[in-house]
Parts: sequence; structure tokens; C-alpha cells
Amino acid sequence: MRNHEPGRDRGRVPARRGRRRIALAGAAGALALGTAAVVVPHALADDEPLGLGEAVERLDVDEAALGLLEIGEIVETAESLTYADETTVLEFSDPDASYVKLHFERMLLTGGDYVTVSSPDGSESYRYDDSQMSRWATSITGDTAIVELHKTGGDAVSDALGAVVDKVAYGFPEDVVDELVDEKNHRARPAESLCSDDDKKPSACYENSYPDIVDHTEPVARLLIDGTVLCTAFRVGEENRMLTNNHCFSESWEAQRTEVWFGYTCTSCAGGEATEPVKVSGDHVLATSEDLDYTLFSVDDFAAVERFGHLTLSDDRVGRGEAIYIPQHPAGRPSEIAVESTVDGGNCVVDEPVYDGYVADSDVAYYCDTEFGSSGSPVLSRDTHEVIALHHFGGCPNSGVNASLIEDEIGYLI
Repeated sequence: MRNHEPGRDRGRVPARRGRRRIALAGAAGALALGTAAVVVPHALADDEPLGLGEAVERLDVDEAALGLLEIGEIVETAESLTYADETTVLEFSDPDASYVKLHFERMLLTGGDYVTVSSPDGSESYRYDDSQMSRWATSITGDTAIVELHKTGGDAVSDALGAVVDKVAYGFPEDVVDELVDEKNHRARPAESLCSDDDKKPSACYENSYPDIVDHTEPVARLLIDGTVLCTAFRVGEENRMLTNNHCFSESWEAQRTEVWFGYTCTSCAGGEATEPVKVSGDHVLATSEDLDYTLFSVDDFAAVERFGHLTLSDDRVGRGEAIYIPQHPAGRPSEIAVESTVDGGNCVVDEPVYDGYVADSDVAYYCDTEFGSSGSPVLSRDTHEVIALHHFGGCPNSGVNASLIEDEIGYLI
């Protein structure tokens, strides 16, 4: 039983330039903690880089085209550690959980006291020593999280001070996530699409054959949003900048409730064992656009992830037949790469250089395989290793926003 639980509440599809319908997620404006994101006028109003006219029509597309996947459940609780308590440790556990993520309603400490959230063996541990309100702690991989209040010996201003946990996110086990993905993939028009056989492979499979491709996978990160929702993102430019989809999140308060995992990959091509990821949190949204479905944001501990390198947005035109690859975290799994394609007779290539997205002619289309959780992945050129598109739609062909349009809008911020 869970501790502190109040109850558990293919074949190729001909490419079309038809309009897809989708319910838009997230506001275009972003404001949190007094910091406003830049809501950028879309580049499609200019003639460059694709020679489009000034009039831009917003297209309607299916809500199912959003590639979001919830991989856990949030349980309400009311557990606390105060200075008046004899115990200084709480345990939150579910034998089936793949991760445990705690939400602190408040944390009011005194002096040099601090709280840790750790795995039972201490191999994963995160320290919180600032007074704060309404904060998600970093997730603990596995089925148990230990919360401990560390007192340094000073006198507390009040015995009522301490930490209060009001919500716990428990991750579904891997087999349940696989079933959820299978169910969504078998819908008539899945949002994230396997276009024939699943040709994606763990990045470790290409370490010898395509070392350059594997190197350019390192800046790609797994996102865990608000405890249960998956997306992908990547470092762009040399500064503290990350890029994902607007439909993943669009405001700074959402970024701050998002975990960003770097270095999460299988240790071998056979899969199974994965490396220990470096987990940081999102910080501020710097720019966002519904039309081009991007969000540019920063992370709170850039020094911890700077070593993973960065990618560059291309400002070149995309050509039909150009060889491409997509590093991604499908269904939240360790990094996989779509570089081969049964549909295309071998390699992933650009199928349509100009394709409809949220607005006409904004996207690049391809038959590279993606799944739920792959939203926000970079589509890279095999020749230049530059990002030619920001993946966001499925449907076979799948598609991503032309990177040159994004670069035209926010290049000055990167």
C-alpha cells in the first residue's frame, strides 16, 4: 500500500496540404514572478525567409494532434514536518511507482536548517534550504522518496515552522506507460506517429556508426512538466537557452514546475539500464509563440548542464530529400534517435519542405518516427547538424516548425 494515500481517485499516407484542426494549449502571453516573456510577432508576416504574403491565417487542427502524454497521477496528501514534531523524517512510497515527486505547499525554515528529498539509499538527494511556497521538489527515481528536516541547533522562531507536503506525483510503471502509448498510437490519427515499423533506436546504437549524430543528441533533454506530463527540449545557442513547444508550456510559472533531464540515455544498444540523469528546473520563459509553437526558456542551474553542449538553428532553406535525424525522448524513455526510415527506403529525409502547421506553410514534413513525449525535439540536418525544424505534429507525415522562421523571430535572444 502507498504511504499517506487518501485514495486513488502503417503504411505511407499520401502527403496533403489540408488543414489540421487543433485546440490551442496555453496563452500566448507569459507573466510570472514579475518577469514577462516576449510574445513575438510571427515571422510569417514578412516575405523572408519563405516568401510568404503578409496575410497569415490561423488554421484549426484536432486536439489529438497535441503529443502530450501523462505518465503519472497526483495524489493529495497533508503531511508535515514541524519543529514541534519528534520525528524529522517522512516516507512516501508506492511499490509500483517509477518515480516519486513531492510538492511542498510551504517550507518555512529557520537559521541554517534545510530539508532533503532523497532516495532510500541516498544515491539521489536534493537539498532545499530557502523558505518557499508552492514548490515541486525534483523527482526521485524509484518507488520511494524520503523527506528529512535537518536542524542545525538554532532556536526556531515558532514550533509551527517546517515543511508541508500537500501533493505527491507517482509515476506509472514502464509497462503501463507502454500501454498508454500503444493505445494512443492505434487511434486513427495519432498525434505522435510511427509511420511504419518503429525505426527509432537508443542513441547508444549509433555510437560507433554515427558518432557525430550521438554527439548532437547530448543537448536534448527530457521534460517532466507539473509532475506528470512529458515533452522534449534542447539547448540552443551558447547561453542559458532552451527550446520546446508552446503547447508544452508557455509561462514562467509553468517552466518553474518543469524538470529538465540531461544525460538520460541507455548504457547499451540493447536498452534496459539507463544512465543517471542530471536534473535541473526550468526558470523563466523568454519568448513564446502559438503560431510557430515554440517556447524559449532558461533553467535555474545552467552550470550543471552547460557541459552537454548546444545546437544551432539553421537559417537556410530546407530541400526535399534532405537527410535528417530526430533525437528525442519518446514516452519519456532514455534518448532515442530517428535516423532510419522504412517508409523512405532507408534514411529519414525531408518529404515536404513547405507544409501546413498552426498556420499555412510554416512546417517541414517527414516520415521519421516519433511518439508521445517527442514534442519539442529538434529535427537536424545530417549534413550540417543544424536544427532545421522544431518537431510538434504527428499524422504521417509528421512535421516540425521551420527553424528559420523561429530564428528570424528570436535569434537576437539566443
